[in-house]
Amino acid sequence: MTRGFGASLRVVIGKGTKNRFSSFVAGIGVTALLQSATATILIVATFAGQGMVTTAAALAVILGADVGTTLVAQVLTFDLSWLAPLLMVVGYVFFKREKSSKLKNIGRILIGLALMLFALGWIRASALPLKESETLPLILQPLQNDVILALMVSAAITWVVHSSLAFVLLVTSLVGSGVLPLPLGLVMVLGANLGGTIPPIIATMKDSPPAFRIAIGNLFMRLVGVAVAAPLVAHVQPWIADLNPDPARQIVNFHMVFNVGLALLFLPLVGVVARVCVKAAPDKQDPDDPAQPKYLDHKAYDSPAIALASAKRETLRMADLVERMLADSLRTFKTNDENVIRQVREQDDVIDKLYLAIKSYMARVTEEFMDKDEAAQYIQILTFATNLEHSGDVIDKNLMPLALKKIRNQHSFSGQGFREIERIHGLVLDSVRLAQSVFMSGDVDLARRLIEEKEKIRQAEIAASVAHIERLREGIPETFATSSLHMDIIRDLRRINTYMCTVAYPLLESAGEVRATRLLPRKGPGSASGGA
Repeated sequence: MTRGFGASLRVVIGKGTKNRFSSFVAGIGVTALLQSATATILIVATFAGQGMVTTAAALAVILGADVGTTLVAQVLTFDLSWLAPLLMVVGYVFFKREKSSKLKNIGRILIGLALMLFALGWIRASALPLKESETLPLILQPLQNDVILALMVSAAITWVVHSSLAFVLLVTSLVGSGVLPLPLGLVMVLGANLGGTIPPIIATMKDSPPAFRIAIGNLFMRLVGVAVAAPLVAHVQPWIADLNPDPARQIVNFHMVFNVGLALLFLPLVGVVARVCVKAAPDKQDPDDPAQPKYLDHKAYDSPAIALASAKRETLRMADLVERMLADSLRTFKTNDENVIRQVREQDDVIDKLYLAIKSYMARVTEEFMDKDEAAQYIQILTFATNLEHSGDVIDKNLMPLALKKIRNQHSFSGQGFREIERIHGLVLDSVRLAQSVFMSGDVDLARRLIEEKEKIRQAEIAASVAHIERLREGIPETFATSSLHMDIIRDLRRINTYMCTVAYPLLESAGEVRATRLLPRKGPGSASGGA
């Protein structure tokens, strides 16, 4: 579900976090589809880490996510074994016959559901002989006599299987088969709810404080809930039995009652819990490292749509830095300020680190689940990021040494010569901005305009070269002193523009708006001129 529809589910969460109640509902809906509260928590933790959602709204989503898992448990505890073969066959047909990535993922979803239903049936069947076991009572007795031990064991098992839903369904099957006593089963459900908080804690431990707070808040609310509910299990059991006498149904009903009660208790208090989480995980006092990636979601490697969107946003950060470097580069030639040169070179160091992070991240994205469009986008992102890094190097290793040379030799451009540099610089800066728009939108008209601007820059370069030679003939002193600087600067600016224009060609090629080659076809074999 995450691979095929993770991006859409993120949009649902993003739009549903306007207030605590809509956040709660969004958490229920998304988790009912994902069948994993942990997956929902990690998504919303990523949003919180990027400042896209407040801690209070994220905690409301989590409360909804926990209720969502209880709805899935309610459905899966019915005897749906008759549906498993049908789901398996239909899922296989979708997976093997359909070329669309979305339909293939629907096939995977149906096959996964079929395997879950098969597994639940096998658990029920294989658990029946355990009722006659002489060893099982010896294992269960310590757990029945010690609530804390039972909570710890069930929490540890839940952590190992990384799914509170899976463990609750296991407990339901064992209680329904008469293998596990009902009172112990209820306590183990509480342990499962506690153990489900561990994977998000571990997954977000190295993330930013706002992301880690979400996992801490989940743990805090569950600890309070379990502490309140554990002593009341014996009192709640008769009431749960009145709802349905079937022991298996009592387990899933208790699971639902616990999570609904937790939501009723904490939904009005998410603001208070958020403040507790801020104290537990305060913001770092050190300023943010600009070279640290902000948008790369390391939990989305198996979901190409999400991973590519993350990489695209981070690549745009690189483009912003290149644009700033290019703008500052002109200032170095205008003001002769070596501090600006140092700042430009520091920005290039940031670009190099971001490029390395993006490249490493893209290498870990699962290509197996990409469709044709996503594979093309994968190449586009890597190519644009590479060209941005090359552009930064041109500014750092070519333009900045030229600026230093001008400063140390105390040279000055002629008025007309610097105006030519300014004009070409302005055209290239506009191309950098336009390239970002093309990269984000994939608009063919913008791509065509970018290539048209390339021709304008080529013509401007030719005009500047002709004018420069004319000034040399006139014997203008400033032109003689800065001749090589003038020509090298214009050459390097055009190189940057060439790197930017590469983002347009794949779009124009797919639209059939560029030729395969600029060469004219030969008139005859063996000769470029057509002669024999």
